[in-house]
Amino acid sequence: MEFLVVLKRDCETCQLVEPVLAGLRDEFPLTLYSQDDPTFPEGLGGALDDTSLEKSWRLGVDTVPTLVRIENGQEISRTEGWDCAEWVRVTGIKTLGEGLPPFQPGCGSISVEPGMPERLALKFGALTLVSRVIEVDEMDDPAEIAYDQGWTDGLPIIPPTDLRIARMLTGTTRDPGEILGAIPPNLIDCTIEKAAVNAVMAGCRPEYFPVVLATVEAALKPEFSMHGLLATLWFSGPVVIVNGPITKRIGMNWGGNVLGQGNRANATIGRALQLIIRNVGGGRPREIDRSVFGNPGKYTFCFPEDETDADWTPLNVARGHAPGTSTVTLFHGDGVQGLADQKSRDAESLARSLAMGLCAVCHPKLAQWSNAILVLSPDHYNIFKNHGWGRAKIEAALWEALKRPGRDLITDAQGIGVGIDPSRANEMVDKFHPGGLLVVRAGGPGGLFSAVIGGWTAHRKHEEVQIVSKEIGT
Repeated sequence: MEFLVVLKRDCETCQLVEPVLAGLRDEFPLTLYSQDDPTFPEGLGGALDDTSLEKSWRLGVDTVPTLVRIENGQEISRTEGWDCAEWVRVTGIKTLGEGLPPFQPGCGSISVEPGMPERLALKFGALTLVSRVIEVDEMDDPAEIAYDQGWTDGLPIIPPTDLRIARMLTGTTRDPGEILGAIPPNLIDCTIEKAAVNAVMAGCRPEYFPVVLATVEAALKPEFSMHGLLATLWFSGPVVIVNGPITKRIGMNWGGNVLGQGNRANATIGRALQLIIRNVGGGRPREIDRSVFGNPGKYTFCFPEDETDADWTPLNVARGHAPGTSTVTLFHGDGVQGLADQKSRDAESLARSLAMGLCAVCHPKLAQWSNAILVLSPDHYNIFKNHGWGRAKIEAALWEALKRPGRDLITDAQGIGVGIDPSRANEMVDKFHPGGLLVVRAGGPGGLFSAVIGGWTAHRKHEEVQIVSKEIGT
């Protein structure tokens, strides 16, 4: 039996246990490792040099002093800090620590200081990155090189150094080499590591990374048709709606200016998806991306639902996920159309009013051509709530109010050429296909406004192109 202790001079508890170590060495073989000064402890002749922190890292030391009991080359038990009862348990020496206080907490190991675990993992081979290394001369600007190479969306990126990539990878338990899928249009395999590179470039924090991964996996579902969305002439791009406890945990904004700038998580998660499509899949504007106009959301379009009202059924639960789960929902969306109604004070009137605004999606005469998101503001929602309306009743009222006589929508009706098939003249026609209208609570108080995000014209092929959701993993 032998013992190993990791300690550092800059730790009062390590200094406190020096006489204990002397007594332990009298009974058993003892090896000391110092993280900061191999001459410490002087009374014991110093310690082995662990200023590289390799031993501390390989042992997984979080706190110093750490006492490890070894038998036949294998760790049997350990304890951290100074707890007399624990040191007696590990060593079996009942008189150990006489004259010392029974307990004193240890100090943080240098090996777990911010950024250090990732540095050590790279240095000692636990993490090997396989992405191509781009050498940048010290006189060059990495951001300018990224512009020149076409790796950005027109905004500056964060240079993806090995250390930044390693830190991003701490946001997930998944293997860096795992393949998420083939990214369109070039159908290039995207690994977790490649996703991490682009998440760094987008400005994500590691805690956002599971949301990025779920977003990529959702976008690659065949029924989402990411390739078609990329290649369309229409305005649309992916819109990411996040639900569940993770939105609060990572600090997303579901309140004022929810669809605008200012929140890092909202902005960078959506941007990471766009950069992955661009840099891994080769989807670049005015190449395979042939959109006539595009929309500002093609930089990034990501926001969470406001779930602060326990009476509201969140979008992901309405779509079949268990309450309390965290998910992403991907929609093929355009820009934002504002709806102002500061007069309606009853639920029926407000539902009819919002439906009138929704009729304009794609074109007032085009029914079942595209889906939509209605982002319901707190002030409009309160009108519904005060009348006892929840999600189901709001959606049902909107659906009913959106029906139109086919004769008003067919081609050439009202002297307007655009329209639906003349064979539907005698029908009452729904504006959207079933499931095609998403109602989401978000936004700030102070205005009786709500917002519409129109959808892709390919939604008319509703069996082929669908809104998708994906649970967020770890």
